[in-house]
Amino acid sequence: MQESIPIAEVFQVLKCKPHGLTSDEAASRLQAFGPNKLEEKKESKFLKFLGFMWNPLSWVMEAAAIMAIVLANGGGKPPDWQDFVGIVTLLIINSTISFIEENNAGNAAAALMASLAPQTKVLRDGKWAEQDAAILVPGDIISIKLGDIIPADARLMEGDPLKIDQSALTGESLPVNKLPGDSVYSGSTCKQGEIEAVVIATGVHTFFGKAAHLVDSTNNVGHFQKGAITKRMTAIEEMAGMDVLCSDKTGTLTLNKLTVDKNLIESFVKDVDKDGVVLYAARASRTENQDAIDASIVGMLADPKEARAGIQEVHFMPFNPVDKRTAITYVDSDGTWHRVSKGAPEQIIDLCGLREDVRRRVHGIIGKFADRGLRSLAVARQSVPERSKEAKGAPWQFLAVLPLFDPPRHDSAETIRRALHLGVNVKMITGDQLAIGKETGRRLGMGTNMYPSSSLLKDGDSCGLPVDELIEKADGFAGVFPEHKYEIVRRLQEMKHICGMTGDGVNDAPALKKADIGIAVADATDAARSASDIVLTEPGLSVIISAVLTSRAIFQRMKNYTIYAVSTSRPSWFSSSPSSTTAPS
Repeated sequence: MQESIPIAEVFQVLKCKPHGLTSDEAASRLQAFGPNKLEEKKESKFLKFLGFMWNPLSWVMEAAAIMAIVLANGGGKPPDWQDFVGIVTLLIINSTISFIEENNAGNAAAALMASLAPQTKVLRDGKWAEQDAAILVPGDIISIKLGDIIPADARLMEGDPLKIDQSALTGESLPVNKLPGDSVYSGSTCKQGEIEAVVIATGVHTFFGKAAHLVDSTNNVGHFQKGAITKRMTAIEEMAGMDVLCSDKTGTLTLNKLTVDKNLIESFVKDVDKDGVVLYAARASRTENQDAIDASIVGMLADPKEARAGIQEVHFMPFNPVDKRTAITYVDSDGTWHRVSKGAPEQIIDLCGLREDVRRRVHGIIGKFADRGLRSLAVARQSVPERSKEAKGAPWQFLAVLPLFDPPRHDSAETIRRALHLGVNVKMITGDQLAIGKETGRRLGMGTNMYPSSSLLKDGDSCGLPVDELIEKADGFAGVFPEHKYEIVRRLQEMKHICGMTGDGVNDAPALKKADIGIAVADATDAARSASDIVLTEPGLSVIISAVLTSRAIFQRMKNYTIYAVSTSRPSWFSSSPSSTTAPS
């Protein structure tokens, strides 16, 4: 349901009212729409085990086993039962190990289902009650508060704005503000606020459920010249031949940890240097129970205790969506009262009542940061001669604009360089904004030839190129959703590329399952791990390059052994005489 539809029309379309459904209405809708959960597809364990014996690597081993008893030795000599038993035993052991590992990893849809909120507060028959999330139906009225996992897709009703962390769904590294009338998605988490909402989609029809459906409906076939070691034995083959690696940005190429780029701080006061700006910003930050921005600012100090060193905190105003800033009132060692505030630049500009020329300069800096994908944060200070936390204080002084950025991992640039040297083209696939993607690409040296996800919709919409050619030439795509990631992988495979995909969140699971080699990075969600072929236990992508090199070496050895086994097992009638077959040196 589109957000452009007014909330009043939503109630009309869903045939419900703000005071909720009756039990009878809910029961009827439950039959029509089904329970609010993801169905797990059952499969035969025996057939699953046999499946590990049906892939290119196993075919080679099976062919060698058959040749050992049908074609071996010749000249009336008995079949080579020792080779046959050895090869079959190795085949069974490989299949057993793969079966056990994949069985333990679990089903991807089950992991997605487990992420749904098990309990929710719902309004039925005019009364609020804590209920199992599985009973929710479109038209139900639910309550959302701090810490809740959103149990179904919903539209927010009247109330204060929320802060929603939907990084696991979209890859966005910061919580987003949601206003009344906005949509919230199943599986995301409420980080601030409390409000009521009307359910618009449940189960497989949610944003979350569609991702699970993409995972569940994906079937892959093996390629012959590839390789690596993991949950799936044929991944050894896949990894050796991989020529495209699609990498998620947040938490994979980057640290998923906001940082202030101190070199780019723009100070507006002569007596406060860049270190001083960081200290003032840290004073206007929480030292405990921090949000991402507070943690990034305080983390810039040599010791977090410096944020409160030499001062006595009188009052702290936490961030809220209305004021969009934090503030601290404190007393220094001289007994002088001060107040410092940090927050959205526009709020701090208005707080300080800047002159038009200074305002233009600030906006120029903000625009410069935005062009590079950097978020801006402003800091201001004032003295409080009235010596009271309620006092208005002296005029505010604008101190500085700070750029915030999710920095690349220290080894990401080198990993990408090594990948290109090995013939593996790395593409960034991110849910973040295009400017942020380009800045990350610039810092990693992987190129800035990136496009918005909208360019994937129609041929010729971007640079006049067909979509397939655009995907091949692009360094990455931004603003993507699960279906976009899935589509990129699918098209690359249709162009005969052997495609790897890295990721860590629920939003990556469909593409991980679709890719020839799905790679769940360290600290990935259960859904990403279950959908992948390889699970990394160490942070960063350098492990992948080592895996590619190892895979190529393993596959080359297997290929050499197969050639040797076939050449030494051929029957005498392949040669001119029985005596012409020589033993290997």
